[in-house]
Amino acid sequence: MAAIRTSLLLLALAAPALGQDPGPEVRAVAGVFPPFVMVERGQPTGFSVDLWKAVAARMKVPTRFEIVPDTASAFDALRTGKADVIITGHFYTPERDREFDFSYSILNAGQQVMVRSGGASGMDAPLRTYTTLLFSRTMLLWLGTALLLLIIPAHVVWFLDRRSGGFDGSGERYFPGIFHALSWAAQGLLNQSPTMPRQRLARVFTILWLFAGVVFISLLVAQLTASITVERFRGLVNGPDDLEGKVVATQAGSTTVDHVKRLGARIQAFPGPDEAVSALLDGQVDAVVLAAPALQYYETHRGAGQVKVVGHQFIKRDLGFVVRRDSPLHRRIDSALVDLHDDGTYERIREKWFGSE
Repeated sequence: MAAIRTSLLLLALAAPALGQDPGPEVRAVAGVFPPFVMVERGQPTGFSVDLWKAVAARMKVPTRFEIVPDTASAFDALRTGKADVIITGHFYTPERDREFDFSYSILNAGQQVMVRSGGASGMDAPLRTYTTLLFSRTMLLWLGTALLLLIIPAHVVWFLDRRSGGFDGSGERYFPGIFHALSWAAQGLLNQSPTMPRQRLARVFTILWLFAGVVFISLLVAQLTASITVERFRGLVNGPDDLEGKVVATQAGSTTVDHVKRLGARIQAFPGPDEAVSALLDGQVDAVVLAAPALQYYETHRGAGQVKVVGHQFIKRDLGFVVRRDSPLHRRIDSALVDLHDDGTYERIREKWFGSE
């Protein structure tokens, strides 16, 4: 990765047709983002590289590739005139569109979530599992039910037993009699053999309440046991809906950063996807969120057996090549892409890297 981060200038042999003079050299900049852009044996490769070479061949221009360390460097190179096109393939955004021009779509993709394989991520701990369950919707319903099971029986017994002097001899007074009744209800709910009231009907109610407390606690323990088992089996992150409060790695400068923030996650941004995945494998983060094709590639290639992609794709949008505003390359690139779609070249390149749909 250190070698990749240094600017790497490579001449692509996108040769023009025989007997024709090549056009001006196009300076193409890209960041490493498997499987869109990779460097193997000193040569650029990947879906975006193959597609751009086909586009350049249609345009009859040679290309000089420059590999940069991150997204910001790619846009800076384009902004300062050091590059003519970014070929990595970036998502369209209104902010970027105000400054740059995007080509026709080269791929439609969404964001997806990747975690360590085998269930929970490296940052999982008993305390986190406990707090997750404690503040879950199911637990709040159980706690609400327990509160009702304290308040209602306490008032019933206080009402029945108030004329016999109550638990503490406070008689018919609501205060402090109700507090002693609430203590009695809590002991009964926890099956702690509470003090028996003096009034006969209240004693009968107490026996029924003790039985109800046993049933309630048994059901609660069963629910907690089942929830913990399911939580450990499924893992803490199973899709975008589980990212709230989690530590999530993504690529610095990408549109993913804003999306993940809106999901309530804590962001750790890295220069490239390799560093983000390494942080996941080292247990520094709970999940990685990036473009779905990149994560699927890691799952089946570099991270096979170590990581897994979970949940559905979300915020699906088009990716395109990027040029400076009003660049003369814009129309030529779009025309070449249309030709590649029409003659089937685009589909062959797509299937090579992503398989048939």
